Amino acid sequence: MDKKLSLSSYIIVGSMLFGLFFGAGNLIFPVHMGQEAGAHVPAATIGFLITAIGLPFLGVVAIGVSKSEGLFDLASRVHPLYGYIMTILLYLTIGPFFALPRTGTVSYEIGLAPFIPGQYAKLGLAIFTIIFFLIALFFSLRPNEILTWVGKVLNPIFLVFLAILIITSIIHPMGAASNTKVMNDYVNAPFFKGFLEGYNTMDALASLAFGIIVVKTLKDLGVKSARGIAFGTIKAGIVTIVLMGVIYGFLAYIGATSVGKFHVSENGGIALAQVAGYYFNSWGNILLAIIVTVACLKTAIGLITACSETFYKLFPKSLSYRNYVILFTIIACLVANVGLTQIILLSIPVLMFLYPLAIALIILGLLSQFFRNRQCVYVPTILFTLFVSVADCMNALPSAVKSTPAIQHILKFYGNYIPFFNLGMGWVAPMLIGFILGLIIFFFTRKKPEFA
Repeated sequence: MDKKLSLSSYIIVGSMLFGLFFGAGNLIFPVHMGQEAGAHVPAATIGFLITAIGLPFLGVVAIGVSKSEGLFDLASRVHPLYGYIMTILLYLTIGPFFALPRTGTVSYEIGLAPFIPGQYAKLGLAIFTIIFFLIALFFSLRPNEILTWVGKVLNPIFLVFLAILIITSIIHPMGAASNTKVMNDYVNAPFFKGFLEGYNTMDALASLAFGIIVVKTLKDLGVKSARGIAFGTIKAGIVTIVLMGVIYGFLAYIGATSVGKFHVSENGGIALAQVAGYYFNSWGNILLAIIVTVACLKTAIGLITACSETFYKLFPKSLSYRNYVILFTIIACLVANVGLTQIILLSIPVLMFLYPLAIALIILGLLSQFFRNRQCVYVPTILFTLFVSVADCMNALPSAVKSTPAIQHILKFYGNYIPFFNLGMGWVAPMLIGFILGLIIFFFTRKKPEFA
């Protein structure tokens, strides 16, 4: 029988989940989006919220309601080989190759770089990332304490300091968003551009990783039944999306109003540093250093823990959990020294490939009980989605690669025949077609479920 949890327990679990999600990209991308969207920031923000909080919420819930033991279990319902490939690619993306290094780089760019002379910037980044990841390593080697450290300690500290910056910007705005020039794709399609910007947070991908942490936490608190786990993830998720939605909206607003005082920055990290300096002078850099470092540290702990636990389960004979933690921390520290802007540019093609597949998997997990987890629904849905996600990846490649005749010919085909492909949403129609085809096969071949 499930232990009945108090409202405060769900708030703490939700705070932990928010703390795991809200890290480097969650701070910098909405600010940069606000700068570029300008007067169109409301429409862009709505699109951003769908992929930045809506999909992560559904991802966590999908793990809870699908009765899966995590991403590998859910993805293996397509095929065991696909389960391995999808799990490895996703965890390496949100782990040591992109999202995890970004936590250290953003902390340095915003928190310490303003104090470091230009000629010592690379050395400063190296020293800072070593210290940052050593701290993350210390906590990641103690995964059973993650609820306490992230949910009860680091996250409240982060929220208090961030609230100071947000409230100040509301009381004394730098300008009017309605007067700000609209840039790039935000001119004609602000909603869709904002939707795609939400990919950069990587939270929909992370939700498939963090979902199992929430499930494990609820079980440790005494919730054992599938129904209790499902409702528990929803309640904890609601706390998360409310916090994230409010903060994203204000950060986008800050970005839009900041253009009244500053030029559009190279990335949101620079923009945040300028905003903090505008309001609090040199104290602003200290305030922002605390906000960003705490935000990124708690996310780094969650990512290292989730990646290490998953790889240990997949390949238990290769390395111990402790050794996986050390390995991923070292790799992340090395990649972090590539620099923030370069990490962002390198990650975009990978995200454009993985996100449609992750979204399809989330939808299948949410609806799994209606088609009894039949493989005949999973396979066509993922295959049809994969057909376009490969092209989305090509479309996001650097110009030197993308401009080759072969790739241009492929992209022209997709642009002519796949609806919404040029908006980055070409996967929607094929995914729906694959899902409907799978349901038709299911209804004509009903039998005992292939997965428990």
